[in-house]
Amino acid sequence: MTGSQTRPCAFGRIALVLQGGGALGSYQAGVYQAMHEAGLEPDWLAGVSIGAINAAIIAGNRREHRLERLRAFWERITERRIWPFAPDGDDLRRARNLQSALATLTLGTPGFFRPNPVNPWLAPRGSARAMAFYDTAPLRETLRGLIDWDLLDQPGGHPRLAVGAVNVLTGNFQYFDSAGMALAPEHVMASGALPPGLPPVRIEGEWFWDGGLVSNTPLQYLLEDEVDRRDALVFQVDLFPARGPLPRDMEEVLGREKDIRYSSRTRMNTDAYTRLRRWQLRLKRALERVPEPALTEEDRAMQARLARLPRLSILQMVYQAKAYEGQAKDYEFGPETMREHWQSGYEDTRRTLTRPDWRELPPEDPGIVTHDIHRE
Repeated sequence: MTGSQTRPCAFGRIALVLQGGGALGSYQAGVYQAMHEAGLEPDWLAGVSIGAINAAIIAGNRREHRLERLRAFWERITERRIWPFAPDGDDLRRARNLQSALATLTLGTPGFFRPNPVNPWLAPRGSARAMAFYDTAPLRETLRGLIDWDLLDQPGGHPRLAVGAVNVLTGNFQYFDSAGMALAPEHVMASGALPPGLPPVRIEGEWFWDGGLVSNTPLQYLLEDEVDRRDALVFQVDLFPARGPLPRDMEEVLGREKDIRYSSRTRMNTDAYTRLRRWQLRLKRALERVPEPALTEEDRAMQARLARLPRLSILQMVYQAKAYEGQAKDYEFGPETMREHWQSGYEDTRRTLTRPDWRELPPEDPGIVTHDIHRE
């Protein structure tokens, strides 16, 4: 596929929805590269945790700079090489990944986070250093250097960006959306502030943690969006599969538990939205049978809202972990692993785009279809 290919004319917008997953996030970068080369530039992006960072880098740059800025971010945070050579065989690769993950725990990640100089168990109660094992000041500088924040604040003609976080005091989930506010590095950092490793981020007097604590995918936010009601082609990129094999040892138990805990429940969300859409269509047909003089102002307002329901085609991309990846796969920031994840996302998306069924609008009833590529 080449960049000369135009976007599918059947859809008014293209959305990219990115789940959290730490070091696995380079898979999302590979997905975007395939979309970019196919001329499928997103005009609506939403992300949580590492997905928020990737989404912000894409939305916060002009088209010609997006890939190079994404690659600059991932090369920066994975520049620490543990082994001088790339091993062959599952056992050696597992050993390499384990050492890389241990290096992350002890040394942090360049351009992302670094260990606090004081152990939080020994820090004064109530101090910033008592609330996390690491400091994310390096991430703030990285985001400032890779993202054009003024570009994100331009109304119209540029991708909309939404990042999700959870309020530490209320436990409520909140989206910071460029459609209604000016975004800054702190909003993206808040979306990825996973405790107890990373500290909460203060925004306008409130404290926020990683949105993955409540919901690891922004798909529901897109489904419930009332601002943009155009038909949408949605790329939903998940980093933790809901389905998986029965674990055979403790390492696999820990990995499978993490997959289940952070999986997106995409099918549950889309099934619930489909049921709601069918009731909306029934209500629409019922109101059409009511004589005009009998309609109330509320009825007419509902008719106007139901007159044009957006249709959605969701392409679900799910990262499939390699046999040698253990439960530390989301904090193993090795350069070789990063490139493997990136290439997997690129190849999976290219294969997906060769299928013809995603290009057309789904039938009006119910108006939403999910292409579970990896399930098939």
